Amino acid sequence: MSAEQPRPPASLRAALAADRVRRALIAPIRIWRRSLRVRTVAITLLLSSVALLAVDTVVSYTIAQGLFHDRVQQLESLSLRANTAAQNTINSSSSNDQVVLEAVRAQAIASVAQVARPAGYYWLTNPIPGQSFAPVYSADGIQQVVSPELQAAVRGGSGQHWQSVAFPTADGGMHPGVVVGDTLHFGDGSAQLYLIYDLDDVQTTLTLVQRALLVGGLVLLVLIGAVAAVVASLVIAPLKQAAATSEQLADGHLEQRIPEHGDDVVATLARSFNRMAESLQRQITQLANLSRVQQRFVSDVSHELRTPLTTIRLASDVIYDARERYDAPTARSAELLKAQVQRFELLLADLLEISRMDARAADLSGEPTNLVDLVREGIDSLGGLAEETGSSVRLHTPGGHASVDVDARRIARIVRNLLANALEHGEGRPIDVTIDSSGSAVAVGVRDHGIGMDPQDAERVFDRFWRADPSRQRRIGGTGLGLAISLEDAALHGGALEVWSRRGDGTNFVLTLPRGSDGVDQHRPVPVVPADAAPEQPPPARRKPRRPLRVGS
Repeated sequence: MSAEQPRPPASLRAALAADRVRRALIAPIRIWRRSLRVRTVAITLLLSSVALLAVDTVVSYTIAQGLFHDRVQQLESLSLRANTAAQNTINSSSSNDQVVLEAVRAQAIASVAQVARPAGYYWLTNPIPGQSFAPVYSADGIQQVVSPELQAAVRGGSGQHWQSVAFPTADGGMHPGVVVGDTLHFGDGSAQLYLIYDLDDVQTTLTLVQRALLVGGLVLLVLIGAVAAVVASLVIAPLKQAAATSEQLADGHLEQRIPEHGDDVVATLARSFNRMAESLQRQITQLANLSRVQQRFVSDVSHELRTPLTTIRLASDVIYDARERYDAPTARSAELLKAQVQRFELLLADLLEISRMDARAADLSGEPTNLVDLVREGIDSLGGLAEETGSSVRLHTPGGHASVDVDARRIARIVRNLLANALEHGEGRPIDVTIDSSGSAVAVGVRDHGIGMDPQDAERVFDRFWRADPSRQRRIGGTGLGLAISLEDAALHGGALEVWSRRGDGTNFVLTLPRGSDGVDQHRPVPVVPADAAPEQPPPARRKPRRPLRVGS
């Protein structure tokens, strides 16, 4: 026999039940938020329900009042005829003997029952000197239906008086009714005659009318909902098609268009959308062609310049090696020539690299790399510049000692560019380099305490050939493409290169690289805003990677 599986604990069952309830509550909300058709039909039904309820209420009230007042007028007329017949019966006898009067009263009541056919009656004789007449009523409890207010009105006034009541029936229920009271001359005095009429037939008619209104309202609501759904479909279908076409255009399918039918506003929207798509396609195609021409031009020029540049470099090397035989101005010119030729070579190499990146032809050569060792090598390679600027480089390595699969050449280039930039603008103050890691990423931060930048300058720091201060003289012969190439190198790894800067408080560059192929999440092993910055900080400027690529070995 198989062992009985243990039941989950009560807390787990309660949590699962709460989760099911939450899902059941969230599902309608999601449908409401995502479906324009559902919202349109629901709002239409809600407003229609309110309108129908108001109309049904007014119609039901009007019909009820009309039926009631018509029946009351009919009963007043009938009661008047019955009272007249009773008075004639009483007037037919001139005797004042109590026994005779009681017989006459019975005849009068019989004539009233024959003429008016009420559901009940109540005869109340006013006091007569020397005589005593007991009240007469058709059934027990009827006398309680006649209220003291109605009796006072009949006793103190002239003519008929009526009142709405609920009176008991033989089966123990209660029926709506009307009591009509009047005064009769009886013997040497008077008597009050109250006739009770049953209005259950009126209530039945009113119930049937209300039920018909309810059923008709529900049927009308269903028809309104169906019409609203059809109309919403007719309106929403072109919008959904426009949205789908927009998504296809956004995905690069520039030839997609919306079908045009008719001359209504939807057709006008489709024509306007198609004209816009055609204009965008034409402009994007022109820009793409221009970009390809520019990329090809830069690539061709760079390749064509390599041969004459090699010749110039060889010639400059010969002149530079023989500079000691020239006079001082000529020797200095030979040194400047060699330096500028070297800078030209660097600029040409960067232009070729940028052209390959723009053409999506850049390749990665991934290999396990220790970033701590790689950063140390970069610091050592710039030791001369550090001595020249007077800035010391402090390395902090709380993490990042494990190897990560990256293109070592490209990451080393990023580190050198960031270090050179920090030394160039560090104003002789220490440079802090921090390497840390998490389970999903590894990061390198380069923090200087120099002049810093304004937020608008930090937004443009990765632009090609852009300089925050064009009048500032560089200590190293940069090409103006270092940070732009560094941003593209980070993007090739699926990482992010971010910058924080503030005028007078320095700059902090952070390179974050993913350990796997899932890209970089929101958590940063090295924060973009440095911990030693002032409390009030501008938002960090960030350039999103253009396209992440998986590093391959």
